[in-house]
Amino acid sequence: MSNARATHLTRRGILAAGGALGLGAALAACGDEDSKSGGSGDATKSAAASGPWSFEDDRGTTVKLDKIPANIVAFTGVAAALYDYGIEVKGVFGPTKTKDGKADVQAGDMDISKVTILGNTWGEFNIEKYAGLAPDVLLSTMFDDAGTLWYVPAESKDKILKLAPSVGVSVFDRQLPKPLERMLALAESLGADVKAAKTVEAKKNFETAAERLRKAAKSRPEIKVLIGSASQDIFYVSGSNLSIDLEYFKALGVNLVEPPADTLKASGGWFENLSWENVDKYPADIIMMDDRTATIQPADITKATWKKLPAVKADQVIPRTPEPILSYDKCTPMLNTLAEAIEKAKKVA
Repeated sequence: MSNARATHLTRRGILAAGGALGLGAALAACGDEDSKSGGSGDATKSAAASGPWSFEDDRGTTVKLDKIPANIVAFTGVAAALYDYGIEVKGVFGPTKTKDGKADVQAGDMDISKVTILGNTWGEFNIEKYAGLAPDVLLSTMFDDAGTLWYVPAESKDKILKLAPSVGVSVFDRQLPKPLERMLALAESLGADVKAAKTVEAKKNFETAAERLRKAAKSRPEIKVLIGSASQDIFYVSGSNLSIDLEYFKALGVNLVEPPADTLKASGGWFENLSWENVDKYPADIIMMDDRTATIQPADITKATWKKLPAVKADQVIPRTPEPILSYDKCTPMLNTLAEAIEKAKKVA
């Protein structure tokens, strides 16, 4: 697998690539034996009762506190995932609020009026507000193998990380189930009841959706799916490696359009840049388009070359969530949407 780092990319490149998106490190509950085993529900409850909190993140860093964190600050997508498990945060950073004041797609079901927004766009992070929250811990994802915390500005990270310990969940070069497991483990360590009926059902629904997608891909191997993202001047075609959703789709048998490796080199393996004149370079029956607010959505694309694409003309364009909210509840629709599109697709490429 590639060791390309997301830190090599520009902001626009990262956004267009679909991000770069484990059970790489185990949840360490209080006590040496639990640390070795990754912890259990009973161990976590015991730790919660006694107070001390410990968690080993995907950098191999173990954070230890005298009690379970109460003042949590997190990247918006992480906060949204924890919210689904009943854990609420005090502050967030990352895409949270749209220009019209509504919740960003990455905020999930959170009531954004009840959290302090420290930064809403790339490079924004109000350190003074952060300090005012008296944070116990900062949580984010990581889109590289160097431990870079997503949306924590490089120029101010040293000041930020001095104020509270941090936890990173890797969403780099692995399949979706792994970071889902890690986020669930993090939520459990913070007090979530992972055996609650809602959570158990959500995981079962995810597994059912995964099997549906596997069957759809197996029954329709001729259906080619292209992963795209739009900006004013460039159409980006993502490769199937590095991103957690695409690696999983591929593992389930989905026939993804794969740009040659040499065309992906400039982006560190993430995507190929195409001019709008060359947007038809790769034949596709279905196009999945980046649904983040920083990108141009299909309904707003006016390029004539786009409108002539067979998949577009056949209305076989569906959304893609390059930065999934890592809860089973939020990831299940991704699988069902793609499965349904493959099941119903006309062969147009």
